[in-house]
Amino acid sequence: MRNSILISLVPLALGLAACAPQQSKAAGQASSQASNLAVPAELKVAEGNEEFLRVLGRGVQIYTCKAKADNSGFEWVFKSPEAVLLDNANAQVGTHYAGPTWEGNDKSKVVGERVASVNSPDSSAIPWLLLKAKSIDGAGVFSKTTFIQRLETTAGKAPGAGCDASKLDAESRVNYTAIYAFFKAK
Repeated sequence: MRNSILISLVPLALGLAACAPQQSKAAGQASSQASNLAVPAELKVAEGNEEFLRVLGRGVQIYTCKAKADNSGFEWVFKSPEAVLLDNANAQVGTHYAGPTWEGNDKSKVVGERVASVNSPDSSAIPWLLLKAKSIDGAGVFSKTTFIQRLETTAGKAPGAGCDASKLDAESRVNYTAIYAFFKAK
């Protein structure tokens, strides 16, 4: 009798497991696991550096409606990112905002400067980037950062329409996610 109850419970347990929410690949790999996607050669970090942190950035890319420089119309212009940084357990470990700046919960900060950019394999997503540390503030988690990679982006591109004279200086906040990998000198 006991064995028949256990045998009856196995399909139920398997069914419940199949219905359970699945953690996204990006969140599941955020802090330490390597990506399944190859990093393009243009975004490789210089020899003598090693990855020390990998987080998921989840937030928005903010665009402002501006007149084109040649006065031929209007366009959405990138203003800044606004995102939370999540570790492998989906706990917030920092924020990402204008600069571009990454700030840890410990108040350490790194401001990046773009070195290279490649289109995302997902044509609806913002580019992948390689940035070098331009400035560091504080003695915490980001204090030894030399390079940052933005990888595995989803969405975040400027709207394709909706920017005209009636919307001048209006903002559009477009959801995005990205994996941020931080490097330090070996």
